[in-house]
Amino acid sequence: MALLAGRKKQKTNEPEIKITWKEIKRQKVLLIWAALIVIYGIIFYYLPLGGWIMGFQNYKPKDGLLHSEFVGFAKFVQLFSDATFLKVIRNTLAMGVINLVVTFVMAIVFAILLNEVKSRGGKKVVQTISYLPHFLSWVIVTGILHDALSTTGIINELLLKFGVLDQPLNFFAHPKFFWPIVAFANVWKETGWNAIIYLAAITAIDPSLYEAANIDGAGRWARIKYVTLPGIKSTIMILLLMNVGNVLNAGFEIQYLLGNGLVQSVSQTIDIYVLKWGISQNDFAIGTAAGIFKSLVSIVLIVVANQIAKRNGEERLF
Repeated sequence: MALLAGRKKQKTNEPEIKITWKEIKRQKVLLIWAALIVIYGIIFYYLPLGGWIMGFQNYKPKDGLLHSEFVGFAKFVQLFSDATFLKVIRNTLAMGVINLVVTFVMAIVFAILLNEVKSRGGKKVVQTISYLPHFLSWVIVTGILHDALSTTGIINELLLKFGVLDQPLNFFAHPKFFWPIVAFANVWKETGWNAIIYLAAITAIDPSLYEAANIDGAGRWARIKYVTLPGIKSTIMILLLMNVGNVLNAGFEIQYLLGNGLVQSVSQTIDIYVLKWGISQNDFAIGTAAGIFKSLVSIVLIVVANQIAKRNGEERLF
């Protein structure tokens, strides 16, 4: 009780920070840049939300938002009555979860393994090489995949040489291969880039903890288990919560570029559905309804994941 009283007394004796015109003038550059960022966010992130009203209208471009017929949730009923859209939801969730798990785990593993490399020169070379695919467009990446996985590509040649296959296999003609190909492409393109923040978190761990572990006789794997992983646990949790909300952002470019009529049942995502039915067919209302559904699901996933983390005493977003 005495300790609590002392803390309360100390808290009440702390001087209050008052915002004065002098302080505002001193921080005017910072405030100007902050205001520009806020204005940018309002213009490009909040004002476009007014377009959501199209999802509740029988929108006609000639009538505009103000004069188009209001139909309530009719577009959403139409959306969920469409068997194609239900398949699209399945595809998006499946690829989103696969990408989340594989890319998330591989980034952590890669960062830990790279941290264990003792040669500074070798570590820099590996880091640089691993970052490069991130800066390639999906057009280039899918072109590389097409060449490597074609019937005359290097993968088929290796499989034939080692006797795994008797004849070349067209990977893009079999739906069962599409999701693994998408997952592999995401891992190859983004692992090095995603590992940057984990490497930064690892470098922030107190070196004395590793020294203490060495004195206690801990080997390399023990140091990773009892020092490195606990040291980056908070970073892992925050990034996991942020990435959970992106599960429905399974992608557009790679599925659109690699997809074809043979794998259409597993390649189409919500974004492709919006392009095909919302924009190409000029049914902007149905496309907006699909976009609203995607956004609401992302918000729910983030809130639920955040509450689960809160109940378990882990780091959380809010």
